[in-house]
Amino acid sequence: MKVKRFEDLIAWQKARTLTSDIYGITQSGDFSRDFGLRDQIRRASVSIMSNIAEGFERNSPADFARFLTMAKASCAEVPSQLYIAQDVGYLSENDFSNLMDSATEVSRIIGGLKVAVQRQK
Repeated sequence: MKVKRFEDLIAWQKARTLTSDIYGITQSGDFSRDFGLRDQIRRASVSIMSNIAEGFERNSPADFARFLTMAKASCAEVPSQLYIAQDVGYLSENDFSNLMDSATEVSRIIGGLKVAVQRQK
C-alpha cells in the first residue's frame, strides 16, 4: 500500500504525539517560565514533524531521505533538552521517562523510514 499523505506516516503521527506531549508538559510550572528551554524544546519537536511532512511533499526519495535526516537530528535535540529539564527539576521522573521513551521511538521509526526511502532511490 502506497502512502498518499504525510499524515498517514507512522513517523509523522508519533512525532505529532511527541510534540503535543512536549507542549503539554511545558505549559505549566517552572518549565513554562523558562522561555529559552521551553521554546527550544518546542521548536525541536515541531521541527521533527515539519521535516517529515516537507520531505514527503518533495516527491523525491532523495529529498525525502535528506529531510528525514534533519527530522532525526531534531529528534536528537529533544532528549538533550529533556536531560536539562530533569536536571533543573522541571520534570518528574515519570514524565522524563515517558518523553524519553517517546523521543527514542520516534527516532527509531524515522531511521527505519529513511532506510526504506533510500531503497527507492
